[in-house]
Amino acid sequence: MVISKHPLRFILTALIAGLPLFSFANIVSDSTKVHAETIHVVSDTVKTKTEVVHSEKEASHDAHAEPTDVKSKIKAFINHHLLDAHDFTLSANEETGEHYGFSLPIILWDNGIQMFSSSKFHHGEKTAEHNGNFYVLHHEKIYKTDATGTLVEGHGGHPENETPLDLSITKSVIGILGISLLMFVLFSSLAKSYAKNNGIASGAGRFFEPLVLYVRDEIAIPNIGEKGYKKYMSYLLTIFFFVFFLNILGLTPLGFNVTGNIAITASLALLTYLITTFTANKNYWGHIFWMPGVPTPMKFILAPIELLGTIIKPFSLMIRLYANILAGHVVLMSIIGLMFIFKSWIGSTLSFGLAFALSILEILVAFLQAYIFTMLSALYFGAGNEEHHHEDAH
Repeated sequence: MVISKHPLRFILTALIAGLPLFSFANIVSDSTKVHAETIHVVSDTVKTKTEVVHSEKEASHDAHAEPTDVKSKIKAFINHHLLDAHDFTLSANEETGEHYGFSLPIILWDNGIQMFSSSKFHHGEKTAEHNGNFYVLHHEKIYKTDATGTLVEGHGGHPENETPLDLSITKSVIGILGISLLMFVLFSSLAKSYAKNNGIASGAGRFFEPLVLYVRDEIAIPNIGEKGYKKYMSYLLTIFFFVFFLNILGLTPLGFNVTGNIAITASLALLTYLITTFTANKNYWGHIFWMPGVPTPMKFILAPIELLGTIIKPFSLMIRLYANILAGHVVLMSIIGLMFIFKSWIGSTLSFGLAFALSILEILVAFLQAYIFTMLSALYFGAGNEEHHHEDAH
């Protein structure tokens, strides 16, 4: 394909002409950083000019603090979103300090069960007291402390205070319970519609019926086989819609990040591993510990490797789902944050358009990750129930 030179020149000219419209926040931030470092050196070497340097530092901070402050707020918001939360906050007013939402129950094991509301923490600003014990909420992690709320800083900046066993109902737990209830109501009505209409779905079930058939015909049967796929269908359907709905929930403005939590993905991968292990036939274990057609000395070498492979498979399930969803959230929120950093309407418009396009792509990723997790689980189940082939013995 040949591109004309004249349109190319026009595009390059338009880009060069539009460069002044964009802000140069990074340059301002770098100059502020250099100026702050210079002030720091002067304040250390010349003690007699401490007050003068301090005033210059405050003036410089007031003049150039906006880009740095916005960046720090965006970074803090992203880090806060990626963490689980002990309360459900819909919105917050930074000027008044008011939070709109509701508190969640705190359940700790600390010399017995300790139960109280997360409102005692006042969103991490105060020390909570219960039954003579004092607790502090620091980066959504609960530490035991004294009445002053002091945290002892340890290696790497992490507090060395005692951490009680946290069994609280967090924001992720609320999301899991909500999706579980939604699935129960949705697919119970789908099952009832089959019974009432002689095997014909009605209502919302008409939308989800093709997905149920897709999991059966395109995932379960090809990977497990006609004979043994039925006993795994309930788990495969549950894991597919559970991951899919949680991924979609993570794209809403409610701030859920359930499948971006490695503890959740590890639990789902562990279920797949346990089902594969306890339902596998003797041929599966025979190929792991005593492979047919392999010289006997090599069997002793390959057996530990094959056994390790059974653990690596669910580990890859865990990392794949966790990393893809987490990366999607970070990239999407970073692009949205650029709208608050750019000073021109062109940069903000481009950021909004890119964020909108990425949101559409994230819906596809939500379905794709649910499909991959279900497909690989079915593949492992099929390997565990594979029939013995006579040619393997030769």
